Amino acid sequence: MSGNTFGRLFKLTTFGESHGPSLGGIIDGCPAGIALSEDIIQQELDKRKPGQSPAGTTRQEPDTIKLCSGVFEGCTTGTPIGFQIANKAHRSQDYESLREVFRPGHADYTYQFKYGTRDHRGGGRASARETVSRVAGGAVAEQFLRTHNIHVLAYTLELGGIEAERIAPEKACENPYFTPDVSVVELWNQRIQDVKEKGDSIGGIVEIQACNVPVGLGEPVFDKLDARLAYALMGVGAVKAVEIGAGMDTADLCGSQNNDPLSKDGFRQNKAGGILGGISSGQTITARATIKPIPSIFLPQKTLNAKGQEVSLQIKGRHDVSAIPRIVPVLKSMVRLTLADMLLLNLGSKCPSVQNP
Repeated sequence: MSGNTFGRLFKLTTFGESHGPSLGGIIDGCPAGIALSEDIIQQELDKRKPGQSPAGTTRQEPDTIKLCSGVFEGCTTGTPIGFQIANKAHRSQDYESLREVFRPGHADYTYQFKYGTRDHRGGGRASARETVSRVAGGAVAEQFLRTHNIHVLAYTLELGGIEAERIAPEKACENPYFTPDVSVVELWNQRIQDVKEKGDSIGGIVEIQACNVPVGLGEPVFDKLDARLAYALMGVGAVKAVEIGAGMDTADLCGSQNNDPLSKDGFRQNKAGGILGGISSGQTITARATIKPIPSIFLPQKTLNAKGQEVSLQIKGRHDVSAIPRIVPVLKSMVRLTLADMLLLNLGSKCPSVQNP
């Protein structure tokens, strides 16, 4: 099965399924001498774990990271970094009734016809459980980006149609739902409760900011930075749309409004989202991801079984009401991985002068 590796120089390859014995990955291309430990990665994995909001599944996975290679005495060695995360709380019997039925909104139907087989236990490789490896990879990328003073923020702008204001994005990691506006927490709690009682699910919008990104990251023409960011974010299963900067709002603007004027003190606005011509401009990079509602709902749905017969399905088990907030660390990680890769690529964009001894 292809499509399991992300990146060109800073590469993450992931493995594992929702109900397999473990998940994990290999990170190749991380420079030597970067501070790294299991504790550093664990801090990021803990932000993705369920049980931290009313929207989460009741599946309680410890998500304990085990580093297998590439780190010695607290630093990366420049060799592949291998890691493993055991599955501890999977209940495969909950999915036995789905062995011959395609769940609406899931990848069951497409996997079956593409491969001629599928893992019906929680979606197998298509499960959001796979993203735990991305968060581990993003934690390693973060350590590399820190050596260049680059840091990434991510926060929830909207949940179930209720918007938040960008009051304190830098504090979002301390707040429920990773919100930058604590005044909406009770509204979101009530929205989650109402939807949960109905057996339904909701989506939302997550915004990601990358700060202190130097000018020059991005590889025209086909590896533009905004294109790679969109590719990275759209590669997360629940994401259905990505915007950079002003995004879809630019359709309603004139060029005089959309252009970011320059002055000797810098840019006067940032409609472009920190990227011009596919190359970082030195401004804050801003991206937004639209998150679909979780497809596993408890309401009756019409579908097909493996024999092509129309049937009614009512899903049981343990499922999130929304991918938010657990998807927020995942999206942050994908941006970190993209920037780490682009940073390494940029190091080879200029040929330094060579001096004779």
